[in-house]
Amino acid sequence: MASWQPQETALRELATYLGASLSKDQAAQKQATQMLQEATQNSPDIVNYLCHILVNPAAPMAGVKPDDYMVVRCSAAMLLKNTIQRVPQALNQTTIDYIKPRLLVALGDEAQSIRNFTSNVINELLKKGGIMSWSDVLGELLAMVDGANSQGAPVSIPAQEAAMSTLKKVCEDSKKGLIQDPQQPLTFLIPKFLHFTQHQSPKVQTNALESINVFLPIQEKAVLANIDGLIESLFRLGNNPHSPLRQEVCRALVHLVDIQPEKLAGIMSSVVDYLLEQQRDKDNELALDAAEFWLTVGEHEELKGHLGPFLPKIVPVLLKSMVYADEDIVRLSGEVDDAEEEDRAEDLKPTFAKSRGRNSQGLELTEEQIKASALEEGEISDSDDDLDSEYDEMFGDSEERWNLRKCSAAALDVLATVFGQEVLNIILPYLKDSLRSDEWWTREAAVLALGAVADGCMEGVAPHLPELIPFLLGLLSDPEAVVRQITCWTLGRYARWAAFSPNPAHQQTYFVPLMEGILRRMLDRNKRVQEAAASAFANLEEQCKKVLTPYIEPIVQQFVRAMQTYKDRNMFILYDCIQTLAEHVQDALAADNLVNILMPALIQRWKKVHDESRELFPLLECLSYVATALGEKFMPYAQPVFYRCTNIIHKNLEYQAQHNQNPEIEEPEKDFLVTSLDLLSAIIQALNHKSAELVANTQPPFFQLLTMCMNDTDYDVRQSAYALLGDCAIYVFPHLQPYIPAIMDLLLNQLDVNFLNTARNDSLDSCFAVINNACWSCGEIALKHGTAMAPYITNLYTNLFSILSSTKVPHSVTENAAVALGRLGLGSCDELAPHLREFAHPFLEALSNVIETDEKDTAFSGFCMVVGRNPEAMEGCLVELFRGIAKYEEPSEGLRRLFRQTVEGYRSFIADFQAFITQIPPQERQAIERLINSP
Repeated sequence: MASWQPQETALRELATYLGASLSKDQAAQKQATQMLQEATQNSPDIVNYLCHILVNPAAPMAGVKPDDYMVVRCSAAMLLKNTIQRVPQALNQTTIDYIKPRLLVALGDEAQSIRNFTSNVINELLKKGGIMSWSDVLGELLAMVDGANSQGAPVSIPAQEAAMSTLKKVCEDSKKGLIQDPQQPLTFLIPKFLHFTQHQSPKVQTNALESINVFLPIQEKAVLANIDGLIESLFRLGNNPHSPLRQEVCRALVHLVDIQPEKLAGIMSSVVDYLLEQQRDKDNELALDAAEFWLTVGEHEELKGHLGPFLPKIVPVLLKSMVYADEDIVRLSGEVDDAEEEDRAEDLKPTFAKSRGRNSQGLELTEEQIKASALEEGEISDSDDDLDSEYDEMFGDSEERWNLRKCSAAALDVLATVFGQEVLNIILPYLKDSLRSDEWWTREAAVLALGAVADGCMEGVAPHLPELIPFLLGLLSDPEAVVRQITCWTLGRYARWAAFSPNPAHQQTYFVPLMEGILRRMLDRNKRVQEAAASAFANLEEQCKKVLTPYIEPIVQQFVRAMQTYKDRNMFILYDCIQTLAEHVQDALAADNLVNILMPALIQRWKKVHDESRELFPLLECLSYVATALGEKFMPYAQPVFYRCTNIIHKNLEYQAQHNQNPEIEEPEKDFLVTSLDLLSAIIQALNHKSAELVANTQPPFFQLLTMCMNDTDYDVRQSAYALLGDCAIYVFPHLQPYIPAIMDLLLNQLDVNFLNTARNDSLDSCFAVINNACWSCGEIALKHGTAMAPYITNLYTNLFSILSSTKVPHSVTENAAVALGRLGLGSCDELAPHLREFAHPFLEALSNVIETDEKDTAFSGFCMVVGRNPEAMEGCLVELFRGIAKYEEPSEGLRRLFRQTVEGYRSFIADFQAFITQIPPQERQAIERLINSP
């Protein structure tokens, strides 16, 4: 069959439009763009045409300058890549057969821009169709890197570099496909990449090592099989003058810490010397990659001991790296006061709402509890992420990205935590010389170092703090804003020492001045110092908690002053200060004088922020905590806040519906729904049953909006919606009751764990969070709806039992499922009794470690009622039941009666009861006997 050939007229028209699409003439550009859009949608051969223009340097029309036509070719490449990306499935075979050989030829084009664009097109083609759609491409690219094309003809060094660059992109973007391919292409790719690290081109060497580094962190077996060859290559490449190549060497060494630590242990001296040399390099990106090693190795159990002898070498380099670079010193010196200047739009950082979870006690899960639960279940790994985040955020907008200075400070923090006094002994002479330096950048770095070692070296630093704290308080008035800024952070890290001491005078001597000093800086004349002070104060609140109670009034007064002066950016961190205070002092904030100070200021801000502002996210979240702390004292402010939240939900649901009908309309941000739902929950909890009037008078109807949120596609929205559903069941059930049929349909769908089989791994945590809240709300509804739950029992039992018996589900979720199932027994014991033999053991196991609360009490009550209807079903786990009863220390009177009835029932039922209870440990057996003999 003859190869495809373009029609000359169509080719010229397309080339003309491609050139015009980049024209400065807006009318011509608009027309050309429209014609190109029509061509990509309607022309079956558009990919072929675009490829033809890309790979052929000769213009199809006369009089076009080579430079102008180069722009046309680049435009064709970009449109070709985008067209491949947009097609609903892989390209047809005829098109692929046409473009494949031509794209490989274009990798050798004289123009670097064409080689780069062609590389992107090949990568996009493989991303779209998968590696198998062009099964021989890897071999052809490897051959090109080796210096020959598929016909054996030599190719240029630039073409070899382009081919290796393409392979690197394929490794990055088609990693999963390469790993899962049954032909196991990595078994021949990895050795070839190692071979290419000896290539004459440093660019090829770099991309080859970078390709290996794609698979090194995931411990791909093809890499592990060649690990010795890799380490040999790292030593050979380590002194290469090409800086990007040394960056990849550093990155590989960081990966090896977790993958093959034993390979590094014996050569640690050489590794340390090498990485310190790279960290001193003038290339900041290379130095940063080298410094990352200390963060990783410092916390590695197997290697940290091997690192200890080299601390005297490592710590001084970290300290030097923490000093601002010369260009930053010039930029930051004598910073002007800017507190009165309005923020620019690009200064406002995005803020993401955090949905609220519920545990089996019906209490909101803190962020720490959520992470701890996930760690327990192995769902996330404990890493430096939180530490990186702290150092990434503490410098304000003077350092927007992760850099050598931040990484070095974080690494010093890790080493101080691991080695403690050894690190402190090294830095003490440095601190003594540098803290009082006349050079502000030296002072600033010393204060940063002092803050970095606070957690790890507290015991060693503590004797010096009576002198250091007053000195640091003095630095809060330093003429340089950056010094005041870092001093706020460092003082915040020593707040716990200042707050807690058996000596009553200690708090007045150190904590009060420290707290007041940071509060004063919250009204600094520099916005970055304001931000640092507010952030430090939020940290102080987290550490000191109830210690703040006697000082709430001056704290709130300063927050209100800040609220009246802060520009938009710093309002975000101020909201965090307010909500953290509310979280930790709780109802102490509900004193009338404090409410009268705080709430008018918050409501004033509430009125100022419009419904589409991103500031609404932290403000709604802040008000949630404040409402919870104030309880019924929030009543005078509740109605307008409540109705505005429901209006925000209504508007965003309408925006979502419009987007669903027309995808060109921008989809609304889900955080508007999440934060609004969470604030509604907080108000309902705060006002208790008095919130019923608010729910009843909402338009559109409150539960109509809630059911729509329960059916949203976003996990965070559904998580918050089910938390709100549970609160409504507790406090406003009469208004919820008419909507039970519609709600139960959604609830049953949400409790079906079968969809976990199709959920992506990166979304499982969110899935579990939604199921968790759905279980909790199901239990609350069962408690109120009683016998009316009968029509739903069969399906609810099926789904709750699936959760209880699933090995994929975290303990926190199975606990809530067990509570819900037990509570169903209160009104539907007859319906659950036939299933008792099946669910008794997982139920008892799930509740065995749950603390004694009303939730556990009612769940056990319902379970005992089910047992009473089918006592024979407990034969396999009767000892387990008796032990659960014996260990229950403070049951309610109702549960105690049920326990006694249950035990008495089995005493009359079992022929040799005394022999039976000998299976129970003595202490628990005594508890059973006391229960039997109690009045």
